[in-house]
Amino acid sequence: MLLAAFAFAQGPVYELRTYTCYPGRLDALKARFRDHTITIFNRHHMKSIGYWIPQDDRSKTTLIYILKHPSLEAAKANWAAFRDDPEWKKVSAASEADGKIVQHVDSVFMDPTDFSPLK
Repeated sequence: MLLAAFAFAQGPVYELRTYTCYPGRLDALKARFRDHTITIFNRHHMKSIGYWIPQDDRSKTTLIYILKHPSLEAAKANWAAFRDDPEWKKVSAASEADGKIVQHVDSVFMDPTDFSPLK
């Protein structure tokens, strides 16, 4: 277990995030990411790898994306700084003026395998 924690501290960590939106709110989430969130992520050292919409029945409610952080510890600090960012607070409140957007978030931190092109 100690070795796994040590591995996180030694290099980048990737974070897979899946957002499930309330019905009819995915377009609002996509606009918030497109127009604001990614810029704020960049300010807090959260590198966007990519963003996806599933091709199945979740296509109307789900956004999936991957971020790259320098380490697991940095990811935690990055998210704390992001949540406290005054611009994010303003953007979040404005985008939810018509109601909440995100119903549920799943997050998984990942290390690339030794055979991954990301290594």
